Amino acid sequence: MRVLILGSGGREHAIGLKISGSSLLDATFFGPGNAGTEQLGTNVPLDPMDFPAVVDFVKANRIDMVVVGPEAPLVAGIADHFAADKTLSSVSVIGPAKAGAALEGSKVFSKEFMHRHRIPTAKYGTFGKGEVRDALAFLRKMKAPYVVKASGLAAGKGVVVTEVLAEAEAAVRSMIRGEAFGSAGKEIVIEEFLKGVEVSMFAVTDGNAWRLLSPAMDYKRIGEGNTGPNTGGMGAISPVPHVTPEFMEKVKNQVVIPTIRGLQRDNIPYQGFLFFGLMKVQGDPYVIEYNCRLGDPETQIVLPLLETDLLHLMDGLANGLLSEIDVSLSPKAAAAVILASEGYPGDYKKGEAISLPDSKTMDKDQHIVHAGTNVVNGEVVTSGGRVMACVGMGADVKQAAEKAHALAEAVQFKGKTYRSDIGTVA
Repeated sequence: MRVLILGSGGREHAIGLKISGSSLLDATFFGPGNAGTEQLGTNVPLDPMDFPAVVDFVKANRIDMVVVGPEAPLVAGIADHFAADKTLSSVSVIGPAKAGAALEGSKVFSKEFMHRHRIPTAKYGTFGKGEVRDALAFLRKMKAPYVVKASGLAAGKGVVVTEVLAEAEAAVRSMIRGEAFGSAGKEIVIEEFLKGVEVSMFAVTDGNAWRLLSPAMDYKRIGEGNTGPNTGGMGAISPVPHVTPEFMEKVKNQVVIPTIRGLQRDNIPYQGFLFFGLMKVQGDPYVIEYNCRLGDPETQIVLPLLETDLLHLMDGLANGLLSEIDVSLSPKAAAAVILASEGYPGDYKKGEAISLPDSKTMDKDQHIVHAGTNVVNGEVVTSGGRVMACVGMGADVKQAAEKAHALAEAVQFKGKTYRSDIGTVA
């Protein structure tokens, strides 16, 4: 198979690494890719949001499968764009159509979906243009901490959580008026704060059958001990210490199955990866959010723990044959430590030269996943806030984290920032 992976981050490099050993694979292309993906296939200067250009490339290069990494093209309807072109009927697109991607693209839609199908989530209210007064009245009835979310895509930054009512009120006003997050915030969700521990869960589904990947925990805060501002993720571990077999059964019966059935009842086709951002509250799962694709940095550890051929799995879900595929998960543990640019998640410099350890000195259970990297004049340099993930695997999380941290210390670039407590704090 000839595969095009759209995106340029760690998730896309991790997908490329996972399918690189598949017997089904003939060639891999990345649009646009990064310095790591360049070692696995061919990087092409494609903008995932330029659908006509993507289609032209697919036709010219006889692509069999398009794997859509980031959320924006899915929410914008790239799968629908392909489906509308009858000459592309033989091309598999891994990712839901626009209707299914709305689970991530609109928090208002996803909350109403959960309410309609009795999927446990935090109590909430939704508000839009002209409803500032109603939103403030609802907010004042809530207890601190206050949670205000922009409904649309805001690159993971559209959530305000504060103990101060005045700050929450200011967030409501600025979002609805379009001053914060632009059009993404003109519809908002105000919801109850849930106190518990977060869990990332990923399903692969063809709309009927579904398979779960290993649960993971993502470290969002920039600082040690879960302090400082939220980021796109500074590390991840799997398995998750507080995910018990009993909790997993609740997740399946109270969240996953009702979600799949809900999509069916609403006549929403769904083909691809479905992420459940969960909060474990007093032993029960509550859905914080859905994502319509694999998450980052969780993908970097979840995929190495998948023993089933990922390309075979994606081919099966694209052809409605997922029910015939058994998913095998490794009993090992994995940890990822993200190396970030100095200043992230705020302003940061790009173009810093990166010194990578010789692969011969690395343990077989260590590897690097590139994210914000590029090649300039033959040299690998930083090009993003989150630069790369240092991944370690082991018999347990402690051992996996030790290997990940050892690798993080071996990589060098000016301003390198990372958390030294990944895997040691909950």
